[in-house]
Amino acid sequence: MNVDTLELIPIGFVRSDLKSLDDAPKQGSEGGVEAQIDIEQAFERAIDGLRPGDQIILLTWFHQSDREVLKVHPRGDTANPLTGVFATRSPARPNPIGLHRVQVVGIDGRLLKVHPLEAIDGTPVIDIKPVLENSADF
Repeated sequence: MNVDTLELIPIGFVRSDLKSLDDAPKQGSEGGVEAQIDIEQAFERAIDGLRPGDQIILLTWFHQSDREVLKVHPRGDTANPLTGVFATRSPARPNPIGLHRVQVVGIDGRLLKVHPLEAIDGTPVIDIKPVLENSADF
């Protein structure tokens, strides 16, 4: 295996009323909306067992992020000192993976309705994991 390159494939895509980065809050808890995760048909069986009310972690690929950025002003506030992106939740980073804890509010075939989500419409979803209540993971 060549560790210099990795291959990720989207398992689905976000469908949301948030259409641009300017529309999106910094975190889901700061104004995230109800959105749908449109699971690719090839992965439909993988959502078997998910139920409304479940807490899940969505891993997304921030496809519009700048992958060259290594330092940012946290929360976009220039009053904050420049800080390495690994010490922030900035979407701009070498591998722009988004992490979102959301609740499943409905399931209709391959569509998962979730809330609150701050990812914009069209964002690729690269994985879904259940929240383990007795774990300190998230």
